[in-house]
Amino acid sequence: MAKDPVCNMDVDEKTAKFKTSYRGKTYYFCASGCLRTFEATPKKYLKS
Repeated sequence: MAKDPVCNMDVDEKTAKFKTSYRGKTYYFCASGCLRTFEATPKKYLKS
């Protein structure tokens, strides 16, 4: 299971409908809203 970086929900990588790549890593999301929020400002949701 992966963690949605926006809402912290568990997301199954195998069945996730919403995902994106950022700096060579794939991120998974529970919903399209979390995906759009992340894509607008990804650095806000990633640990340094």
